[in-house]
Amino acid sequence: MSLLRSSPPVPAPPPAARRVIRLNNGFQLLFNLLWWMPVFYAYQRDAGLSDGQIFGIQSIYYIAFCLFEIPTGIVADRIGARNCLRAGAVVMTAANLAPVLAPTYTGFLAHFLAIAAGRSLASGAASAYLYDGLRAERAEGHYLKAEGTARALGLAAKVVCWPLVGPLMTLAPQTPYVLSAVCAAGSLGCALALPRLATPGTDTRRRDRARRGGGPLRDTGAALRVLWSSPWLALLMVQGVAVFTLSRICQVNLFQPVLLEHGIGESTHGSVLAAMTVAEAVASARPQWLSRRLPPAGWVSLLSVALALVLAGTAVGGPWTVVALLCAFAAITGFVYPVQRKLVNDAIPVDAPRATLLSVESIVDRGVCAAAAVAAGACLAAGRLDALLWYSAAITCALMPALHLALRRTGPRGAPAGKDHAGPDTGGPDTPAPDEPVSLPVDEGAAPRA
Repeated sequence: MSLLRSSPPVPAPPPAARRVIRLNNGFQLLFNLLWWMPVFYAYQRDAGLSDGQIFGIQSIYYIAFCLFEIPTGIVADRIGARNCLRAGAVVMTAANLAPVLAPTYTGFLAHFLAIAAGRSLASGAASAYLYDGLRAERAEGHYLKAEGTARALGLAAKVVCWPLVGPLMTLAPQTPYVLSAVCAAGSLGCALALPRLATPGTDTRRRDRARRGGGPLRDTGAALRVLWSSPWLALLMVQGVAVFTLSRICQVNLFQPVLLEHGIGESTHGSVLAAMTVAEAVASARPQWLSRRLPPAGWVSLLSVALALVLAGTAVGGPWTVVALLCAFAAITGFVYPVQRKLVNDAIPVDAPRATLLSVESIVDRGVCAAAAVAAGACLAAGRLDALLWYSAAITCALMPALHLALRRTGPRGAPAGKDHAGPDTGGPDTPAPDEPVSLPVDEGAAPRA
């Protein structure tokens, strides 16, 4: 199954474009290298927080991310992508120091709220600056490869660094947070070194439109009208909610509780998360391994059910089985993300506000994650982790077939009902061309959620 069109060879980028690519790679790697990710749950428990408090903070984090998506996008349009990246790096540096200075509930809450603000500032601005910077140097043909390289380098850094977290914590428990702050400060250095764009790009036009007023409201209204007139697109977005929620809740919120439940100590959490990252990275780069006999929407439904069943399987396996199942979970996530992203982007009309529609999907995804985090915290506080895993599998297995049936009956506008809009080969007569290929972004393996 070909998910991206083949493109003709492009000449090597000029020196100025190579500088933009190098600085973008450095920014993305350092900004997203959170050393504390494998151990933050255990760290907060050692600081005296209960499961209810820990997952309550996570729920607030997801809600805050939803709320920050729109205003940070407006800020980026007004002050420019480069300045927005600098602001995001400053916020992330301070955010990573909060648990060191105040290892309390208030300190951890401030930490995650600042993380949400910093990542919201950079999530869309990074891709926007890279695209405009390469286009200004007439090297836009290298954008897709540059985005993929940045993601690959970020994953490789996590694979190398996360196994070191356990030994480093034996020296000083605060080390992962201090190292994360150092990396965020390094990303600020990369952002400061980013050159001013040689020619005005789309970012400038967006700022001019925002100053004239009505731009954000106009795009939001247009996005809602597109969703109202295209049940197919709306259902595809709802289908993706299951993928995002299961992967996010497992890999961030339930990852450490599951390992601790099976007697796997904190010192090995970084190694397990690194192994999961390798599995996801390999699968993300190999969507062509999926058979063409099943259409993309069918693969998303099937793999979503597989995610739920594999996650439920961690409730009954031993330590090694659990590690293997978590790696399988990550690999399935790697397969399903690009397929689901391609489906949604192909379903968005050419003249529709693509970024705004993807932001709407992001808000819905994170809103569901906020509710799921509250439920997960309540189950953990009651000592019912296994029940939570089985309930998640049962709900997913019940909803996905019904949703897939609705997709088949709805069908895309202009195609027969029951026929998948985005077939295995893009660019065919039944598939409207998207505005441009959408690469896998650097944040959480998800689509650009500006």
